Amino acid sequence: MEKQPLVSIAVCVYNGAKYLSKQLDSIFNQDYNNIEVIVVDDCSTDMSKLVLEQYADQYPNLKLYCNHENLGYVKNFERAISLCNGRYIALSDHDDIWSPSKISMQVKAIPGYVMVYHDSQYIDENDNEMDIKMSDLLRLQDWTSPIPFFLKNSVSGHTILFDRILLEHALPFNPRLFHDWWLAFVAVNLGPIKYLPITLVKYRQHLNNTIDMLNLRQDKLDEVPPNPLLLSKEWMQHCSNYKGNYANYLKKISCLIKKEISFLEKLRLFFLLIKYKDEFMATSKEPMRRNLKKIRSMVFNLNKK
Repeated sequence: MEKQPLVSIAVCVYNGAKYLSKQLDSIFNQDYNNIEVIVVDDCSTDMSKLVLEQYADQYPNLKLYCNHENLGYVKNFERAISLCNGRYIALSDHDDIWSPSKISMQVKAIPGYVMVYHDSQYIDENDNEMDIKMSDLLRLQDWTSPIPFFLKNSVSGHTILFDRILLEHALPFNPRLFHDWWLAFVAVNLGPIKYLPITLVKYRQHLNNTIDMLNLRQDKLDEVPPNPLLLSKEWMQHCSNYKGNYANYLKKISCLIKKEISFLEKLRLFFLLIKYKDEFMATSKEPMRRNLKKIRSMVFNLNKK
C-alpha cells in the first residue's frame, strides 16, 4: 500500500486557551494518520502556553514554538508555515472544530490541484451551530482565474489544504494584507483551486475574531462602511506586482483608485471593471444587475464624502 503523504497542520495561537483544547482534540482525532502539527504561540498572555505544553507532552507529532515577540497573526502564520515539512499544508486557527475526515477528504481531492478548500458551518462561542454557513454568504466553487479575488476572497484560511510548491511563490507575506487571500490568489495563478461542497469545519464566531464576518461587534454597526475599492487599493497594488496574467490590468485599476479622481478617470475605471464583470463579482451571490449597481456606486462615489 502506498504510504500516505505527510500533511503539516500549521496552528497559530494567541490567547486561545478558552477554545484551544477542542480544536487540538479535533485535529488529533483526524482519520488521516500521517500528520505533523506545527504550533506557534504568538506571546499569549493567558494559559495557552500551558495547554500547548500539555498536548506536546501527550502527542510526539506536535512541535511547539513560542515567539519571543508578538509577530501579529499574518507573520505568525508565515513562521508556522515555514516550519512545516509536509507535502501538503493545512492552516488552523485556535478556536475552530474540525470534522474527523477533513484532512483525508482534502488529500483525496487535491491531486491535480494546487489548493483545495471546503464549506464551513458557523458556530457561536458555546459551540452551538448557527443557522448559516459560509456558502450562504459567498459563492464557493472551483476557481480558475485570479480576477474574482481582486475585490473579495471566498477561500478562507481555515478551509484550505495546499501543495507545498505554493511556498516558493507565496512567501514572504505582506503583514498588512490577509495571508489567506494571498495564498489563494497565488495558487489560482499557478493552477485551479478545487472546491469541496461539504462542511468540514465548525467556524467559531465571537467578539475576538480577527475578521468579524457576521458583524457581531456592536461598535461597528453605526459606522459608514468605507468604499471597497479604497480598501482594496493596497491589495490590488500588491497583486499587480505578482507576474500573473492580469498584472497589467490590475496596475491600470489600482492607479485609478484614489480619493481625488476626475469624472473621465471614473469612466475609465468603470469600464475596466465592467470588462470582466462576471469574474470580478464572481464571489457575490447577488444577481448581476445588483452587482453592476455596486460597481457603479463604488466607482462614482470614490471622492464623495
